[in-house]
Amino acid sequence: MGTLPDYGSYDALGLAELVARGEVSPGELAEEAIARSEAVNPQLNAVITKMYDSARAAAQKPPPGPFRGVPFLMKDLSQTVAGVPFSQGSRFLKHFVPQQDSELTRRLKAAGLIIVGKTNTPEFGLSPVTEPLAFGPTLNPWDPSRTSGGSSGGSAAAVAARIVPMAHGSDGGGSIRIPASCCGLFGLKPTRGRTPVGPELLDVWLGASVDHVISRSVRDSAAILDATAGIEAGAVYVAPQQQQPYLAEIERPAGRLRIAVTTQPLLGTTVAPECVEAVARTAKLLEGLGHVVEEATPSIDRDELLDAFFVVIAAETRRDILELAAQTGRRPGRRSFETETWLLYLLGSQFTADEYVAALRSMRAVGLRMAQFFTDYDILLTPTLAALPLPVGALQAKGIGALQQHLLAASGAARLVKAMRGFDPSVRAIFDFIPFTPLFNLSGQPAMSVPLEWTDDGLPVGMHFVARFGEEAMLFRLAAQLEKARPWAQRRPPVCA
Repeated sequence: MGTLPDYGSYDALGLAELVARGEVSPGELAEEAIARSEAVNPQLNAVITKMYDSARAAAQKPPPGPFRGVPFLMKDLSQTVAGVPFSQGSRFLKHFVPQQDSELTRRLKAAGLIIVGKTNTPEFGLSPVTEPLAFGPTLNPWDPSRTSGGSSGGSAAAVAARIVPMAHGSDGGGSIRIPASCCGLFGLKPTRGRTPVGPELLDVWLGASVDHVISRSVRDSAAILDATAGIEAGAVYVAPQQQQPYLAEIERPAGRLRIAVTTQPLLGTTVAPECVEAVARTAKLLEGLGHVVEEATPSIDRDELLDAFFVVIAAETRRDILELAAQTGRRPGRRSFETETWLLYLLGSQFTADEYVAALRSMRAVGLRMAQFFTDYDILLTPTLAALPLPVGALQAKGIGALQQHLLAASGAARLVKAMRGFDPSVRAIFDFIPFTPLFNLSGQPAMSVPLEWTDDGLPVGMHFVARFGEEAMLFRLAAQLEKARPWAQRRPPVCA
């Protein structure tokens, strides 16, 4: 362990304030993060790429941003760091090294952050649990027999275990909010187009995927969004302009909000009693804070949306693999990918243009449907997840299902993959775990998981709040109010540096 025993009690802005006052140097903070990673990462497998030498060099003269000298971790997905392996959780890319920073990486560095490593993620971010064959599973600091969530599970585990105060995440179906819930952290998914995704790709999953951070404090999330938000060159999507800095928004009153509450599994089938009860307690808290709370559930066609999402993800996965093959000069083959990923690759060649456009239109229609729902409400409250953090391996195909997937992948018969619908049980199991979060990736709305609830045996239960398109400010004001009413930042998991 390092020499700063109070390091884990500070959020990122708190550490930056220590640097600004000269009470600690960026180099000392980098060494502390490195020591903490070395101490607890063997128990969690959160950090998969060490960047210690470059971090020490960067700490010699970090730029004068709001987070000057603060240690940070990048998720090994969606955003590149020049000269550092970019595997995206895949054996196919284990030795792929990009030669430029992505735009978001440049903005994070300009904010003064010191990147000390990269975190674990499922292959191509396709799973809500972080268990890639390439690197092994990331375990939950609150209970190492359980998942840390996905796809930003490595980042969440590292933040919860006090390696760094916040870390990068991306969210294409809940991948910031899911691990934030599993690990007892604050995780905001910004509005579509709020943060940059390029320059390699300017449209990820038809705008469903966006990038931000997982943090312990609300103010860190607000301040880093101030530093990274803004249009990038060639942007496909543009979020409404913010009226004032988000960091200033958290000082403003939340007002009297109209809040809809539902525990109906929008894209799944069941919700665990612990999650239902946690929502009920949160609803009472909100009423006590002066908000108007009533039960209301958005109307959606679950099967239509699941089918549409699946078509688009399969097509995008195939295109991603083909483009990465061209970049690396490697030929894609079944043994280089996990079974489910290879099946998606095969399946992605089987949809007609008509099927793809139909899926696109179904996904786009969600935005209008949600906009209509939010004419009557300011906020929607749901559980973040339909269950407590799952045991490691719970979502892996087993028995006949696993055998069927293996045989389909080995056959290479793309038409058979489509005809057999061998994915259906696995897909349904995933959405039974995450029935709430993906809907708002499709609509593009901002949403956040807030660590307000805990089980009697100490497992976190995230509460999920959604606002209108472009209304991160409202979420930050509400989050700050909830953070003050029911503080969580000083809770520490059993596995903690």
